[in-house]
Amino acid sequence: MALTNFILTVVGVGTAVLLLRSDVKQSASIFRRNVRHIRKWLEEESAAAAKPAERAAPKELESQAAKKDVTPKDDKH
Repeated sequence: MALTNFILTVVGVGTAVLLLRSDVKQSASIFRRNVRHIRKWLEEESAAAAKPAERAAPKELESQAAKKDVTPKDDKH
């Protein structure tokens, strides 16, 4: 009886390990595929965002625009 229980336990554990191994491999391949898709989407979005930025004229910073508008003060010494 003990030998039968041991054999059944070994077979059960072996089956569970095989099922979990294949499940982990399948999950890993799905994860890699999803990462590739997300990376592709990010590259497409960054490329799409870069195109209008290349065409647009460079904007001045507010601090630089304010410096141009200020007239120099005359020193009265």
